[in-house]
This record gives sequence, C-alpha cells and structure tokens, in this order.
Amino acid sequence: MQEKDRYLDLPLEEVIGDRFGRYSKYIIQDRALPDARDGLKPVQRRILYAMHMDRNTADKPFRKSAKTVGNVIGNYHPHGDTSVYDAMIRQSQDWKMRHMLVEMHGNNGSIDGDPPAAMRYTEARLSAISQEMLSDIEKETVDFMPNFDDSQEEPVVLPSRFPNLLVNGSTGISSGYATDIPPHNLSEVIDAAIHQMEHPNCDIDTLIKYIKGPDFPTGGTIQGIEGLKKAYETGKGKIVVRGKADIEDIRGGKQQIIITEIPFEINKANLVKKMDELRIDKKVDGIAEVRDDTDRTGLRVVIELKKDADAKGVLNYLYKNTDLQISYNFNMVAIFNKTPKLLGLKQMLHSYIQHQKEVVTRRTSYDLNKAKERAHIVEGLIKAISVLDEVIDTIRASKDKRDAKERIQEKFGFTEAQSEAIVNLQLYRLTNTDVTTLQQESEELSKQIELFESILASEEKLINVIKKELRAIKKKFADERRTNIEAEIEDLKINLEVVVPSEDVMVSVTKDGYVKRSSIRSYTASNGEPPGMKETDRLLKSVEMNTTDTLLLFTKGGSYLYLPVHHLPEGRWKDNGQHVANIVSMDQEDTVIDVIPIKEFKDDQYLVFATKNGMIKRSILSDYKAQRHSRSLMAVKLKQNDEVIQVMLTDGKQDLFFATQLGYGLWYSEDEVSITGQRTAGVKAINLKKEDFVVACQSIKEDEQPGLLLITQRAAYKKMKLNVFEKTSRAKRGLLMLKELKRQPHRVVKLFAVISDDRIKVQPENGEMESITVRDVRFNDRYTNGSFLYDVTDKGVIVDAWVERGVVQSPSNSKENDDIDIDDDGSDPSNQTSLF
Repeated sequence: MQEKDRYLDLPLEEVIGDRFGRYSKYIIQDRALPDARDGLKPVQRRILYAMHMDRNTADKPFRKSAKTVGNVIGNYHPHGDTSVYDAMIRQSQDWKMRHMLVEMHGNNGSIDGDPPAAMRYTEARLSAISQEMLSDIEKETVDFMPNFDDSQEEPVVLPSRFPNLLVNGSTGISSGYATDIPPHNLSEVIDAAIHQMEHPNCDIDTLIKYIKGPDFPTGGTIQGIEGLKKAYETGKGKIVVRGKADIEDIRGGKQQIIITEIPFEINKANLVKKMDELRIDKKVDGIAEVRDDTDRTGLRVVIELKKDADAKGVLNYLYKNTDLQISYNFNMVAIFNKTPKLLGLKQMLHSYIQHQKEVVTRRTSYDLNKAKERAHIVEGLIKAISVLDEVIDTIRASKDKRDAKERIQEKFGFTEAQSEAIVNLQLYRLTNTDVTTLQQESEELSKQIELFESILASEEKLINVIKKELRAIKKKFADERRTNIEAEIEDLKINLEVVVPSEDVMVSVTKDGYVKRSSIRSYTASNGEPPGMKETDRLLKSVEMNTTDTLLLFTKGGSYLYLPVHHLPEGRWKDNGQHVANIVSMDQEDTVIDVIPIKEFKDDQYLVFATKNGMIKRSILSDYKAQRHSRSLMAVKLKQNDEVIQVMLTDGKQDLFFATQLGYGLWYSEDEVSITGQRTAGVKAINLKKEDFVVACQSIKEDEQPGLLLITQRAAYKKMKLNVFEKTSRAKRGLLMLKELKRQPHRVVKLFAVISDDRIKVQPENGEMESITVRDVRFNDRYTNGSFLYDVTDKGVIVDAWVERGVVQSPSNSKENDDIDIDDDGSDPSNQTSLF
C-alpha cells in the first residue's frame, strides 16, 4: 500500500461539518442537557447508578468518594475523574440542590466558592430521596444500553419516582443550546403533577395555583408574576431574585442591614467583597463596615451604617448595584424524545407523567409475570403433596435428577418448572403446616395477579398507583417553601444623598468647555483669583454647589449635557479643569454657550430657549431630568442654519426682552410663550427682517426695572431704561433702539439687562480687554447711538462681551464723563473716542 493511499482527499467544509455535527450531537444528547423524564445528565445518572449497584445507599455506612469515582469511570463514564467528582460534589451541595441526591462526609465546598477536599478525603453515599430515583430499576422498568466497552449495561433513564427535573432544576451549556431550569418545591410539584393526571387539559393558570414559582435552596424573594407565567407557558421568562435583608437598630442611634439569604448560585464571598469595595471607593455614602458573620448556625452578612445614614436607601443601592438582586432567566431546555426542546411547565409534567405510566406499566407487567410463575409452582407443590408417597416412590426409583423430573412429568403431568421445584423440595417442607402455607400463598398470589391485571387493563387504576406513590414521597420528603413570591418587580429609586456624600464645592465652567469642582478650602485659599484655565479661555460660570446637585450645560447646537456634580473631575482651584467631552460624549463642532446649576428639578420652573433666527421655546424644567447621561441630549429642535443664543431659567412669571442685530427691541411677558415638550422647536419669538437676526434675549423679573446696556460692533454703548419701550406681545417687530446712519451704521453685538454693580467686559479684535462699569453710564433714550468705548481703527471691532456680576462693590473712582452723542456721519464732535 503506497503512502498516498493512506489519506483521503476530502473538502475541508465537508470534514468540519461532519465532525462538528457528530460532536454537537454527543454534547447535546450525552453531556450537557438533562433528560426531561428523570432530570439528569448522563454523568449524574451514571454516578447514582454506580452507587446503587455498589449498594452504597442511605441505610449503609459512607464509602470513600474515590471508590465511587473509580467505579463510574471504569464502568460507565470514560472521562476525567475531576468532571465526575465535580458532578458528584454538586449533587451533595445543599445551596445548589433543593433535595440533595448524594450525602457527603467531609469538605464538599462552600457557598463562598471554596473548593471541596480531594476525593481521597471525602466519603459519600446515596441520599434517601435518590433511592426513590432508582426504585424498581431491577424490574425492567427502564431500557438499558451497553456501556462504552460493551462489557456491561447501563440505564438509558432512571425510573425517577418524583419529578426531579423540576424539583432540583438544571443548568448547562451545549452546542447551540443552553438550559436554565430553577429548582422547585417538591410538595408543589407533586400536587401539580397529580392535578395534571386528573385533568389532562388543565391550563397554566391552574397549574400556577399549585406551583407558585421556583423554590431556591438559598431562599430569597422572587419578584415578577408576569415573568413567571410567561416562563411556565413558553419555557422562557425573566424574574428578579433578591436576597433577604432586614434593617435593625443598634446602640448609638445607628442601624445595620442584616442579610440572611442571598440569590441562587451567587458567590457570597464575592458579594461581600463587592459591597466592601463600594464602601472603600465611596460609591455609596453611609456604610461604616461590611462584615461576614456566617457560622454553622446560618448565613449572616452584617452591613453597619454610619449615624443618620438612610438604611433603606443604602439597601436599595445594594440591590441595584450588587448581586444582592439578580435577574434570573428561565430557559427550560431538556432532551425530549432524544431531541433538545424548549419545554413549558405543562410539557414538563406531561413528559414526567408519560414516563411514570411507562415505568409503572413495565413494573406491573414484571410483577405479574413473576406472580404467575410462582403461582404455577405453588400449584405444582400443592398437587405433589397430595400424592406425596407416589411422587417419592417415583423419585426413589429414578437413576438421577433428570430422570426423576422426566418420570414425574410423565406420570403426574407436572410441567418443567413444577418438576424442578418438586425435586428441589426440602424434607422439612413436607409437614402439614407447609401445606397450609402454600395454600395461603396461592390465594395471595391469585389476588396479586388479579390486581396487576386490573392495573394493566385500566388507565385510571394505573394513574391511581402513580398518585399513591407520589403522595407517599411527598409525605416522607416534602418541606416548607423557602423562597417568597412577590407579584410586582419593585422599581428601585435611589436617593442621591445615599450614593454621594453631601459636600459643598466650587464648580467652574469655562467658555472653551473645561469643567471641574474644587473644595471650598481650595477656593478660599486662592483669595478670589480666577480658576486655572488656558490664556485664551475665559470663565463662563463659577458657582458654589453641592455634590448632590446637577449642572446643565447648553450648547449652541441645541443640545444639553447633564452633569451630576459628583461626576465632575475634582481638582485644585488653580488647576485647569477637564474638557466636558471627556465626561459626556458630544459633537466636536458644538460649543457650550450657557450653564445653569440645578438643585432640584421642579415642575414650577421653566427653561426658556432663544435662537438666532427668532424662535422661542419654553419647557418645564423637570422634563430635562435625565436617567442616562453618557452623551449629549436634545434640548431644543433647531431648524437649518439656526443656533441657540440664550438659555434662561425662569419661574414662569418673567418678562423677555429681545434685541436684534439691526437694532430692534421687543419686550413681552413670558406667558406669551406656550409650554412645549423637550424635543420641540418652539414658536416664533420676533418678526425679523430678511437680513436681521437675534443677538440677545434677556429675562427680567416683573418687579425689577434693570437697565438695558447695548453694545454695537463699532464699540459704541448706551444704557436705556426698560420703560422707554412699550410692553407688547410675541412675534412683533419691536422698536428701534439705534439712530440709523447712512454711512457706517451701527449694528448691535450684545445687549444685557444690568444693575449698577455689574461690569461689562468687552473683547476687541486685537484681544486687549476693555471694561464698562455700569454705574458710571448714564441713561439715554432710544434715539441715540450712545458713546464710544474705544476707536475701532486701533483695536478692531468687538468680538465678544459678557457681564461680570457683583464685581463693583463701591462707586467707581474713574473720571465720569457725560455721554457723547454721535453725529449722523458717525464722527465724534468732541474728537474724544473713549470715555476712559
């Protein structure tokens, strides 16, 4: 044979497809998924059967685990000893199994995830309830198949006298399939199975009256009846499982949270560690100590709280942010008719009931055959005793046993089985007493045969046998439910004070979008110096806030950034902040135009937005409270080529004053603007000329009469009283605030509502800052163009201007000049370009 003939030339896709198909079939059917009839995976079934064959049962002493593992590997399960021992350990853990199938002496692990002792140190035996799984297996109740080397036979499925799949649940992952079946209460499952036997057409609503929900060995509380019902109908559903926690008062006016139950399959040590990390990282305020006081009397985790801490709030935070509360997803997949199938509760019970019918039918047939065989022999023995002397003479005259059997069969008409029993009869059995005993046995056997035949002939009697056996198991092994059921999933509302230590801080936001928070101590140490920032940047707002407050940043693109103060980067007052785009994702082309600090999102406060193209929008402040704030959110819907120029927080009773670039001013009440939702564009604010646009919008309290300070691109400024305007209604053109010039006309750059303590900072093109002290400016009428601040030919037109509030504490010492009117040609008659 040549070398090349030893190899097959096959397409890779074909080879991989074939091999993976075989592998998947094996994983699904023979490793990872439980059988719908007995609820066991093959390795679990082989462990129980091997222990049963070794008579390693609950009524006998414990035996070394290593011996059982060796038997399982050697006879039935040709895999690693670790996988077999791990499966055996899991069946002995009372925090994993609702009813343990294996009893173990020694260290079998812990709820903290500690590993069990090696199998050479531990001892095991079948539990009493697992013997019910194997009951009557010798009576041909289930099919057997050859083991891996054809040397022995092993059961395909166990008789399973109780619905183990539902009682102990199962979890596993295979190729393309996974399963998650929670454990249930034995008593409830048996009641539901009996009901379904009596009423095969019953619905899920009826079965749920018996099976309230999963019953986890670790207890806890289930929330969500809707999810339960869906899971029992379809096999898939979601519920919430939370641990049991109580709040206790302790000395010193303090409280502590005591956790006595945790959710199913949660590692307690990891849970305690996570809770302690929350304390160390100061993610939650109020926890003084986290302590695990678990001992042999039961699970107990203590969370000691600081004085005046909100215990309920801390507990809710732990539910939301740790595994003290989890979501459990039903995925009830099992092997049904050799195929993986998603099963609802009714199908699971049906599968179990059909299995039991088959088991009891086969057992009854087996018992009937044995009873008939024995009755036949008893009948022969009674007949033989009636002609005993002749039988003895015949036997004595025979050459050997075989000859004797043939002679008595021929002479008395006995069958092969009867003649075998006669020749093997012991002499002491030939007494009168034994004849009576045989007659009693014959009568008893007749009754048994009649009973077995009636069971096989009647479905109703067959079901009654199954029900009787189930009730006996319920009486012997059932216990109280451990897991509570609550109808609704609680919406966990966490008070911010619980999560964030309440602390007053100074918050600064710059024009370029750099933000930070600093301690009051750091701010005080700066002696009133501005916060650290780039040379080209300026302060947009600095304000004292609490860490439980919120900062809203608005952009010209109509978005807003929701920034809880405790999320802001912390730094010294003199340090530069962090760009807001590093905290909340936003459009790179967008810029921050306004900042509003919020202590509480109220329904009686409003956000008013003014846009460049003359739109106005008013929305309730509470609409802007965000749940998720990892990216910028829509504040106002803008039309094409529009942008937000002003955002104001109002109480709903203020006035609005608009100023346009061409010098129109419009004053009306906030009530003129109807309230709309968050994602709206608003309404028309002012009737603009075609080439005009809005440069400013100011909110004014009704009882205030601030001055209006206007600045033009030519560095002219003037201050007017509000009452020189007529209060009117929305969407009008407004009144002119400037004297129109034919040559070099003035165009409004900014307008501010000011009080005497304010100072206006003005930035020309060349970057040399100028100031206007509001107190030093006299009031003018609407028909003048004000006074020049500087000569624009030297410093350039105005690029930006802003108000510094409360910076002027005493009257200015600067020389106060009268306002200088500007002639029609734009020249200054006194040849004086600046007041300062």
